[in-house]
Amino acid sequence: QVQLVESGGGLVQAGGSLRLSCAASGRTASNYAMGWFRQAPGKEREFVATISWGGGNTDYAVPVKGRFTISRDNAKNTVYLQMNRLIPEDTALYYCAVHISRTSLIRGQADYWGQGTQVTVSS
Repeated sequence: QVQLVESGGGLVQAGGSLRLSCAASGRTASNYAMGWFRQAPGKEREFVATISWGGGNTDYAVPVKGRFTISRDNAKNTVYLQMNRLIPEDTALYYCAVHISRTSLIRGQADYWGQGTQVTVSS
């Protein structure tokens, strides 16, 4: 069993920045690929970014590429999402997720999901 707890969300004006954190607990957490997804009201959950266990491979959704950066600290079993130059379209509930397969995670398949942290970007 793996538990995920997100934090760092909030209200920010367009052009601002936020740093999301996701702390994972569980004996296998450090062996999993980790990633971020988001879901806006009335829309389906969408992929944002993923990172391999070793941190050497990352993937980003086109809308966030160049603005968001995913990273992880395996010593702390934590994954981060640095979000810069935020725009109103980034407004959503952001979820942290883990999966033993990074390629599966990229496709939206996850073994565990966090509760989510709200990000709201005002114009």
